[in-house]
Amino acid sequence: MSPEDQYSEEACVVIDSLEQIGSQWRLIVLHDLQDGEKRFNELKRSTDASSRTLSRVLDDLQDLGFVNRRLEEDAPVATFYSLTPKGRSLCPVFDEIEAWADQWLDSPPAGEDPADVADAESTNEDDAESEPATQKAKAEAE
Repeated sequence: MSPEDQYSEEACVVIDSLEQIGSQWRLIVLHDLQDGEKRFNELKRSTDASSRTLSRVLDDLQDLGFVNRRLEEDAPVATFYSLTPKGRSLCPVFDEIEAWADQWLDSPPAGEDPADVADAESTNEDDAESEPATQKAKAEAE
């Protein structure tokens, strides 16, 4: 298998995965269900989705095997949603995305490493602090 074919297969797997979980509402609902089982109205409030959108997204996620639906027929009737093992398997992915966002979303432009920028800023602060002392030493030497 050529490297190009292997790359294409790997890219296809990523693309296929993102097509299943990649819509904004699917991601929001999956992330919200990490905290445990929730009723439809709880999800509606926490996600700020319309009833129609939430219903469609939950149906899609159930069809794809990410979400379980449980109907409790006591009065009042309640529908509960929770993550399946397939859905729970995304929890570490969300953790990694959150860690990435913490590091990079407020990063400087041009994709600079935030650690390098922090080092440069602390070096500039050190230089600024030592500058008056340097000027004083020069004045005393004159």
